[in-house]
Amino acid sequence: MKKKITLPLQDEIISTLEVGDEVLLSGIIYTARDAAHKRMVETLKENKPLPVDLKNQIIYYVGPCPAKPGEIIGSCGPTTSGRMDAYTPMILQQGLKGMIGKGERNQAVIDAIIKNQAVYFTAIGGAGALLADRVKEAKVVAYEDLGAEAIYKLYVEDFPVVVTIDTKGNNLYDTQKEKYKNMLNQN
Repeated sequence: MKKKITLPLQDEIISTLEVGDEVLLSGIIYTARDAAHKRMVETLKENKPLPVDLKNQIIYYVGPCPAKPGEIIGSCGPTTSGRMDAYTPMILQQGLKGMIGKGERNQAVIDAIIKNQAVYFTAIGGAGALLADRVKEAKVVAYEDLGAEAIYKLYVEDFPVVVTIDTKGNNLYDTQKEKYKNMLNQN
């Protein structure tokens, strides 16, 4: 059974999420990739406010394709999350509660997820056109000069993700590798 979550994320909801849970997100999420993360961290190091309040929010690691006429957004599949790892601990300190991407995270990010009681979701890579159907509104809200890497505010309905790292640091990549090894050893 898929869990339905209305955003923004709340601690009492996040604490119930476990690795492998299938989740449908509805509400506001923000987009940001490498260039936006770098700029946000530079802004924080200058003791200036971020252009978006990240408290209890989710950042989706995506650079959406341009929308075709009549569409809200173009294809918007996740990008590799590791590209944001150098910036993520500082961004999580701003109250960010969730990230959506694909791929593994480094240990510093996992430690920051635990410390800040956040969660890492993955979305299916290669399904960008299908994910775009779940986006009902899209608007650039910061760093417009970055083009596709600008920060967008998206309103999504039933956006499908999987809990990949939970607030306790349990990691789906680790558990699934172990499960696969055990299956191989039984054969």
